[in-house]
Amino acid sequence: MAISLTENAGDHVRNFIKKRGGAAGLRLAVKTSGCSGLAYVLEFVDKIEESDEVFESAGVNIIVDKKSLIYLDGTELDYKRDGLNEGFEFNNPNVKDACGCGESFTV
Repeated sequence: MAISLTENAGDHVRNFIKKRGGAAGLRLAVKTSGCSGLAYVLEFVDKIEESDEVFESAGVNIIVDKKSLIYLDGTELDYKRDGLNEGFEFNNPNVKDACGCGESFTV
């Protein structure tokens, strides 16, 4: 099982953590939401729980709870800029379908 960041995503996250004043890592999770069923959740955390799985990629700890890991295994996070738009892109091999607006997905 693995979760990874591209170099662009790693650079963005490391810079944000530095501006924030530190963090234990970036939590990646899923929650029930949207028309397709699941949505991604990203947040910076200061403490890693015993039940968390931790993956190191591009110099960043990626923290995933065990319930979310079954939906996220193999996911690569990228960070893209296109004109005025910028944000994370989730390359998740488990996704079977996504809603038209891109806010939610199903496995």
